[in-house]
Amino acid sequence: MNFLRYKKIYFVFSGILIAGSIASAVMFGLNPGIDFTGGSILEVEYSEQRPSNQEIRKSLTGIDLGEISIQPSNDMGVIIRMKDISDDTHLSVIESLGKFGQVQEKRFESVGPVIGKELKEKTTTLIVLSLLSIVVYIILAFRKIRRPVPAWQYGIVSLIILFHDIIFPIGVFSYLGKFYGVQMTIPVIAALLTVVGYAINNVVVVFDRMRENLRNRESLTFEETINKGIGQTLTRCLNTSLTTLLPLFAIFFFGGATLRYFSLALIIGITAGTYSSILLAAPLLTIFKKHA
Repeated sequence: MNFLRYKKIYFVFSGILIAGSIASAVMFGLNPGIDFTGGSILEVEYSEQRPSNQEIRKSLTGIDLGEISIQPSNDMGVIIRMKDISDDTHLSVIESLGKFGQVQEKRFESVGPVIGKELKEKTTTLIVLSLLSIVVYIILAFRKIRRPVPAWQYGIVSLIILFHDIIFPIGVFSYLGKFYGVQMTIPVIAALLTVVGYAINNVVVVFDRMRENLRNRESLTFEETINKGIGQTLTRCLNTSLTTLLPLFAIFFFGGATLRYFSLALIIGITAGTYSSILLAAPLLTIFKKHA
């Protein structure tokens, strides 16, 4: 199968995805959660039986708490994160939680904007360091390949692929944040960083097979060598992605609200990463070759 035959279609399709994602991110922005903006944290403990997260969320529906996060704490406790609330709202929350049994308040505090700013700075720094490490690794791994494409161009292509795989879920979450109130939280950021590692893993697998073919090629052209490498890694990439996506879909539909958007970010990113590593990364190298 000639994978490079329709590379212009791949480029146009990816260009549309990137343009739409950037437009969504610019127009709507992201809806940061309590981890970045600050808010209130309430920890309570039940004396007999702790209700499920779904029951707690349903009991708090009529109270203006913004986007809430519910996290179990030991067998009887629960931690609720919400927007900054007043004392009256705080009492209403305790009253609603008390409908399920005797409840004791363990902690109630506010997370200020200083902490939110610190988290933003650390997240940005982590992403930049991750990208630089990836580029350095690619250049070192392919340093012995100088023809027909030098090693540093493999690193540039990897960065393009990573941008493609990250900007798409960011665009989706900016749209969801604008129209459905979905927030960017630490779990979502963690999912995006996982996508970075997953995407680069697939790209390295394809590039590594191409490297071996370039070393051992006989009368094949560069394009034929690339096409052969994609074919040899296609089954592996698809099987790996499929076995990863199946449990993620199960978490999305049955895992509850706490993990829903974490799994959604991974689903979008891994799907984009599988597509780009197979149909976008290697074809981009042919463009560098033409301008070499």
